[in-house]
Amino acid sequence: MLERLASFSFRRRRYVLAAWLLALPLTFAISGAVGGTFSNNQGGGMKSSDSQRAVDLLNKSFPEMAGQAGDRTGSIVFEVPAAAGGLEGKKTEIEAFLTAFSKNAAIGSVTSPFDGQSSLSQDKTIGTSTIDFKSGVDLEKAGPKLPDLASGLRKQGVVTEFSGQYFGKFEFPPSEIFGVLAAIIILLVAFGSVIAMGLPILTALLGVSLSFAVVGLWAALISMPSFVTSISAMIGLGVGIDYVLFIVTRYREELKTSSPHDATVRAIGTAGKAVVFAGMTVMISMLCMFIIGLEFINGIAVAGATPVFIIVIAALTLIPALLGFAGQNINKISIHRKHVNETKETGWHRWSRTVQRRAWPFAIGGFVVLVIATIPLASLRLGFTDQGNDKSSSTTRKAYDLLAKGYGVGANGKFIVAVDFANAKATDTVVNLVNALGTTPGVASAVGPVPSKDGTSAVIFLQPSTSPQAEATSKLVHTLRDNVIPSVVTGTGVNAYVGGFTAGGIDFADLIGKRLPVFMGVVLLLTFFLLMAVFRSILVPLKAVIMNMLSIGAAYGVVVAVFQWGYLGSLIGLGKPGPIEPWMPMMLFAIVFGLSMDYEVFLLSKIKEEYDHRRDNSTAVVEGLASTARVITSAAAIMVCVFAFFVLGNRQLKLMGLGLATAIFVDATLVRIVLVPATMELLGDRNWWFPKWLDRVIPNLNIEGRRTDQAIPTAAGK
Repeated sequence: MLERLASFSFRRRRYVLAAWLLALPLTFAISGAVGGTFSNNQGGGMKSSDSQRAVDLLNKSFPEMAGQAGDRTGSIVFEVPAAAGGLEGKKTEIEAFLTAFSKNAAIGSVTSPFDGQSSLSQDKTIGTSTIDFKSGVDLEKAGPKLPDLASGLRKQGVVTEFSGQYFGKFEFPPSEIFGVLAAIIILLVAFGSVIAMGLPILTALLGVSLSFAVVGLWAALISMPSFVTSISAMIGLGVGIDYVLFIVTRYREELKTSSPHDATVRAIGTAGKAVVFAGMTVMISMLCMFIIGLEFINGIAVAGATPVFIIVIAALTLIPALLGFAGQNINKISIHRKHVNETKETGWHRWSRTVQRRAWPFAIGGFVVLVIATIPLASLRLGFTDQGNDKSSSTTRKAYDLLAKGYGVGANGKFIVAVDFANAKATDTVVNLVNALGTTPGVASAVGPVPSKDGTSAVIFLQPSTSPQAEATSKLVHTLRDNVIPSVVTGTGVNAYVGGFTAGGIDFADLIGKRLPVFMGVVLLLTFFLLMAVFRSILVPLKAVIMNMLSIGAAYGVVVAVFQWGYLGSLIGLGKPGPIEPWMPMMLFAIVFGLSMDYEVFLLSKIKEEYDHRRDNSTAVVEGLASTARVITSAAAIMVCVFAFFVLGNRQLKLMGLGLATAIFVDATLVRIVLVPATMELLGDRNWWFPKWLDRVIPNLNIEGRRTDQAIPTAAGK
């Protein structure tokens, strides 16, 4: 089927190219008309969590406070030095500003630092106002503009800063541009031809652009975080260049003995099949994130799988069309020396034989290096970093520092304890609960209770003594829920739920941590069975899964050492150390496991093709590695550059960029060109052992295709 599709695309190349060029503006037009908006709401799907129960109770009994228990809230922090009269000296100006500010279309309500609901600092120089946003407002767009409304108040001598996730101005770094420039240089060195270099670049850029429009359409159906466009670009550039690189490399090999049409058909029938399978593994890895069961994660999964699907379709249709236009000219405008003898033994032949002669030392040494790099993973702590990690020039960082100065660092992550006693007369119990919470180690203050109008519920405001991202804060939340609150309310008919944005983030991290092993297990099993169906072997897919896990473990270790321990963090512009964002291990696993399978499939399919032809395992490994190593290292170098440039972004993009770049580098070097040939040499023909009964049960997914000396389905329309 793929070969017939390639033949059709080659012969009808003008129509195919026109269809792709038309699809881009048409999809953007549709996306602009009916596409959705992006949101960083991370709570969807946590129905049974304590923090969500707090939100539900506040929605019912304290609708004016509901935003404070969720993520649709923020704060304005004011400071007037004592020498200038403190806040009282600017009370008129501040209240006039708040009156005007409350009329903004995004604002539901805003408190005053002078009305008793929000206390002033002890020296009366710092005060806070709490903002509740209206529901249905696109805060990703509206939020960053709100701090500009305080410019007039600032001119009157009042320091005015904004705290909350929607006030940060997220600016996408020029990572894609640098990644493309690096890819151009690497492809020129690898191919030596400007035309051959241009095909992967053009296809990747077209695929990424189209995926942006499609992701916008997805946003109308499911919740999409604002940073998914960067993730789509990151993945799309990587797989787009890789997949087309594999196909164009095979096309150039086939072109030595075949016409452009036949070379295209054979390239799609071999490398194209490997691309389809590799794309399937990436999409499976990404879409398995639906197992986590959170809307926030579902959006990331769809946004990550979308560019892969588009790139695979482009590789099977657009590339044959472009190869039809290029024809024999694919090698023109070359920067390499002419008449290079490509049939002689290469350095990769010699390297592979060196590894085979010393298989045990190479295998043991490689595994030891990976295990050592994985050691920091043992101290992994999931959690959200706070705004103390933001740039020192940002309003959110300034607000964080002002709150810490005026009230203590815990003021940046207060808890709201929602108490429900609808079925009990429990005034004394609630008072006892306030006392117990206030005397708990780690709690700086407990204010309340504030009763509801109907007298069936109340809220208590807690301030921890540690920052929102501190491990002690996470432990405090669990202590309150597991020990302190049950010790007071058990048997009284009173229910109390610890909520607030910080508590919600802790619940999110706990949920991800619990479901992460299930997600990983499903991906591993599916990938193992797919590889088994392709390579008709048990040991080859088992070995591939283990090695990929080791390379991912090494990437995790580097991420923990840099972002959690703080080692060399200043080199990439990292702020203070902190926990690892809860979605990162899952996201990193999904992307890297899928992408590393690209190299695994491309290498092993060539080795399997040689083994089926020669029936000699050692020779098959040498020839397979020698014929694919240059392409794999070039593809990996491009991936590493694309991902590495994302360290120019914010903390989240730095984290993903460094993790992905490390994993791909380790996978394409230590794993592919050291551990694979070493372990395959040690196992010998046992690599290809497959029980007959299993052979009858498992479907045969052949991706090796035809060898050059075999006939192709049709040569019509050459």
